[in-house]
Amino acid sequence: MRNEKINYKVREHSLAKVPVIAVVGAKERDDKTVTVRRLGSEKQEVMSLKDFTAALKAEATMPHLTE
Repeated sequence: MRNEKINYKVREHSLAKVPVIAVVGAKERDDKTVTVRRLGSEKQEVMSLKDFTAALKAEATMPHLTE
């Protein structure tokens, strides 16, 4: 919620090695999407908010609970 540009915030968190960065700007807000950047990947992925929350939930589930 700081008064800085999104690119500055993304770079700052990338350098801090945050595993997943979800970017929601004006465009994403209007489209109800999220731009996702993952640690170690140069590319970014745009997905719906619903798909993003489902993917995070699946990733956060302990492996032994999915068997």
